[in-house]
Amino acid sequence: MPPFETLLAFFLTTAVFAYVPGPAMLYATAQTIARGRWSGLMATLGIHLGGYSHVIAAAAGLSALFHAVPSLYLAVKLLGALYLIWLGIRMFRARSEAQPEVSAEDMRRRGWRAFAESVSVEVLNPKTALFFLAFLPQFVDPAATLPVWMQLFILGAVVNLMFTSADVVCVLLAGALATRLKGSARVQKGLQRAGGTILVGLGLNLALQKS
Repeated sequence: MPPFETLLAFFLTTAVFAYVPGPAMLYATAQTIARGRWSGLMATLGIHLGGYSHVIAAAAGLSALFHAVPSLYLAVKLLGALYLIWLGIRMFRARSEAQPEVSAEDMRRRGWRAFAESVSVEVLNPKTALFFLAFLPQFVDPAATLPVWMQLFILGAVVNLMFTSADVVCVLLAGALATRLKGSARVQKGLQRAGGTILVGLGLNLALQKS
């Protein structure tokens, strides 16, 4: 593995990237305030597992395809953006989510829905793939005992875990806030609409970004 100084720089830089508010934090927060803390945690798990697709792609060199084929990057980006916007509109307009009291079965159902949606959202986010491709090689030591692909995978897994820890913190804070605010169908519906608005905003931001 790389020397201690390189690893220290890696951990410090990753921590800065992880805990600066970003799209994943906003997405997990939106799921939490709209559907509850359990859904937020399941969404975070979905983002985490979806992130491994980009870690594996970076380790295998597949992420370089986005650099080599710009049209592929654009297609995946627009697909991911449209999916986020669709999720946001559906969350904004849904009626069943406005109920102030939710059964345990409904809570589990919402959680698994948030999980499935979040895996898809993360897999369809090409900016994550490019981030791993640009960030991880800076901390790889070609002369180390471990092969380069294994170093990339280990470093990528660490990055993914650290980003997930930041998302969990946001979910817990958003969950505590939503619990305080919950008490009427009107408030619950307002939280749901706020979550939907955030998702639509994330989708539009992804679609309009030039790179």
